[in-house]
Amino acid sequence: MLHRPELHGTHGAVAASHWLASATGMAMFDRGGNAFDAAVAAALVCQVVEPHLNGPAGDVPIMVYEAGSGRTRVICGQGPMPRAATPAAFRELGLAAVPGSGLLAACVPGAFGAWMRLLRDHGRLRVEDVLEPAIGYAEDGYPLLPRAAAMIEVMAPLFRDEWAESGRTFLPGGRVPRPGERMRNPALAAVFRRILDEARAATHDREGQADAAVTVFYQGFVAEAIDRFLAGTEMIDSTGRRHRGLLTGDDLASWRAGSEPAVTFDYRGHQVHKCGPWSQGPVFLQQLALLEGYDLAAAGYGSADHLHTVVESAKLAFADREAWYGDPDHADVPVRELLDPGYTAARRELIGAHASGELRPGSPGGRKPWIPPVRDLTPVPGEPDWLSQLGDGIPTVLQRTAAKGDTTCVSATDRDGNMVVATPSGGWLKSSPVVPGLGFPLGTRGQMAWLEEGHNNTLAPGKRPRTTLSPTLLLRDGRPRLAFGTPGGDQQDQWTLNFLLHHLDFGMAPQAAVEAATFHTDHVPTSFTPRRSEPLTLVLEEGFAPGTLEELTRRGHRLKVVAPLSLGKVCATGVDEHGGVLAAASPRGEQAYAVVR
Repeated sequence: MLHRPELHGTHGAVAASHWLASATGMAMFDRGGNAFDAAVAAALVCQVVEPHLNGPAGDVPIMVYEAGSGRTRVICGQGPMPRAATPAAFRELGLAAVPGSGLLAACVPGAFGAWMRLLRDHGRLRVEDVLEPAIGYAEDGYPLLPRAAAMIEVMAPLFRDEWAESGRTFLPGGRVPRPGERMRNPALAAVFRRILDEARAATHDREGQADAAVTVFYQGFVAEAIDRFLAGTEMIDSTGRRHRGLLTGDDLASWRAGSEPAVTFDYRGHQVHKCGPWSQGPVFLQQLALLEGYDLAAAGYGSADHLHTVVESAKLAFADREAWYGDPDHADVPVRELLDPGYTAARRELIGAHASGELRPGSPGGRKPWIPPVRDLTPVPGEPDWLSQLGDGIPTVLQRTAAKGDTTCVSATDRDGNMVVATPSGGWLKSSPVVPGLGFPLGTRGQMAWLEEGHNNTLAPGKRPRTTLSPTLLLRDGRPRLAFGTPGGDQQDQWTLNFLLHHLDFGMAPQAAVEAATFHTDHVPTSFTPRRSEPLTLVLEEGFAPGTLEELTRRGHRLKVVAPLSLGKVCATGVDEHGGVLAAASPRGEQAYAVVR
């Protein structure tokens, strides 16, 4: 029995990780906008109402299918590391890794510029149309999510004693806000209003106003505030010491969001599109390549063969992620070889009847793999609770929430067949102090880069750290089918893979595929500080048959059964078999919502 109905319509569809974002996106259709306008407006609202998961200074990969041209593109909103960011610069500070919190991990903010690029190149509406709803929620308030309230409660001592601007922004009257309380961010509202006013003053042209908004952010008062704060302020971070940031106004001024082709793989008659290896996107395709050699439908959904095969494939694909992925503008990433049928067949031979406890990257094209050693950066017991929280780079309050999670998701499809999906993240309130006068913190994505020399993901000036953010677009015979994604850090390309397998291999409709019990492995080190791993661990939601659990245990998996509907928040929109639009959103977390007309 479904918790939510299968949604179909004829006009437009939006699914997002917050109901206010979904409603905002749908309102853009009423203004004459398309799917791209809907996604931009929804995402800007997410920056306001989900401050514990993303913000204007965060990062975002945006996947775009344009019906008119039939092209699929990726807009990269993952900003690079500052020009001053080198392994030597961190070693001079006595650091063996990039901290998972504070100012040192800040990259160029990519989210705002990427959304304006989407609006300019693919939208129909003006900056004011897509920005006004976010301004309204920042000025008039929004109901504070329980998880955001829990995070603020735990971090309140830090906000009061160290990160004063975070306290002024998220501790109204100096107190911890209650879940559901109306929360306002007047500083952020003023920033958005000023951007809008200066864009209008620059030109009456729609595209020109989008460009002007970018200039205001990256070369105007926003960049100046960031430059001033980082140059003149030392802030405490996960090291327990105070550091200045490396990011400068010049770093912002020289960056603009780029557009590039997607990486593609055909799976059972469908074309699956992902971002390049500056994200973890290709790992999704590597898993599909391995699974193509199995008859999952014959194994049956929820069987031991189904789960074992998927998990063992994930271990191999993610091991390759660890060894080979990085910014292809700065490293030779062998994506073609990693997806080569011969390479995939050899890797598939490694999947045996029992669970593997090893991390086994492959040798594409005969290259020798190397994964830097994972250092123990676990906070020392007895330190202040907030310092222990800073030591974990994900935006989750440890031991206060049921499951790990980060990131937001926005997906939209319109009646013309345009599709877009993105997973905005970064710039969350737990990990970096709010910039004075702006109402939002910087991102900490730099923590995902290595300081060890010689790896494709080694930190370097102007280089993008390899991110976990990973939306997906699905076509069939070149026609639009689905645009989907989920919050969830390293687990994104396991939970969304399961959604796609539920749909394609097991014949479930999208909402049923979203709600079906899911699972993942924690076998591979996470991308976030302190890069924890639990070899052989298989995390499953309740709902799988006892016989399946017994057989998986016999095969060597270490099972961790969690509450039902607790893993991921998959959001999807697309085109149904009748040419209408569809939408699906996970009931997990009671937060994501889908709307169609």
